[in-house]
Amino acid sequence: MKSIETPLTAVTAVPFDGEPSAAELDAIELELPLILAEVDLLDAQIMTLDRPVTELDARRIRRARHRVLAARRELTNRAGTALAGGAA
Repeated sequence: MKSIETPLTAVTAVPFDGEPSAAELDAIELELPLILAEVDLLDAQIMTLDRPVTELDARRIRRARHRVLAARRELTNRAGTALAGGAA
């Protein structure tokens, strides 16, 4: 009878240190304005969970949504120019 064991040395040859790589840190830094805008939107929405929405709350949420959309647009435009610039 043959054994069906797999060699573990090939799978565990490169140990994982648990730290993000430089490329992952660069990607996070690039997306940081969008992340912060989404956190602000979430904060504005959380404040209205247990009470009626006032006009001030509605404005705060609307402005936060606009900041998220602007950050997404900026991130998308930067990605588009980076691709176009790199391909040229």
